[in-house]
Amino acid sequence: MKEQIPIRVLIVDDHPVVRLGMEVALSAFPDIHVVGQAHNSDHALAQCAKLQPDIVLMDLVMPQVNGVEATRSIRTQFPKIQVIIFTSFQEQDMVQEALRAGAIGYLLKDTPSQELVTAVRTAATGKTTLSPNVLDVLIHSITQPSTAKSYDLTERELEVLLHMVEGLTNPEIANILVVSVNTVRHHVRNILMKLEVGNRTAAARLAIDEQLVPVRLAHRPDPLGSSSHDLKRDR
Repeated sequence: MKEQIPIRVLIVDDHPVVRLGMEVALSAFPDIHVVGQAHNSDHALAQCAKLQPDIVLMDLVMPQVNGVEATRSIRTQFPKIQVIIFTSFQEQDMVQEALRAGAIGYLLKDTPSQELVTAVRTAATGKTTLSPNVLDVLIHSITQPSTAKSYDLTERELEVLLHMVEGLTNPEIANILVVSVNTVRHHVRNILMKLEVGNRTAAARLAIDEQLVPVRLAHRPDPLGSSSHDLKRDR
């Protein structure tokens, strides 16, 4: 009988103890081989290039570049490598961002080791695995009406609003979206009008309170710290 080739796994987490625990748990199964570990996004990309794993187990919250962006980079540069998110967070926006970035699975860190192994095996066949709680979150997001729609915000306006929440200026937003500053100003005016608020700070606060945009995982400036920069940001 032909010997089965083990599934090659790379573990990405900024906590060494977590990485070690996962490697010990997975190493108990002969059909799974942990080929390496990485502590951040750049290290993960380098390890993917060097080790060519089949599966990456990816933490979400890491310094500098979060797990969503790391997943997107891996899936873009190494499309044959599947990524399973392995995290403590199950908020709707985090789940949706991770899946849009190309993750094939989303598991919580309290998942029993046998279920983790099953998810790795399933991902290796190209099929999706979600923790039951995560599946409930997705079902809830589908069945509940979108608050953003009630404000009649377009997809582009939601993008601009997200960057406003992140504290970016109009030129910075224009650079990210590859549009003119005047176009961004136009979107900002429409957003303020539709949200019925007088300035960017109020718009950011409403966006957060009403969950109009996903909360980024990476560190960002506090958009609600001071309104003294509102006029400056509109220039």
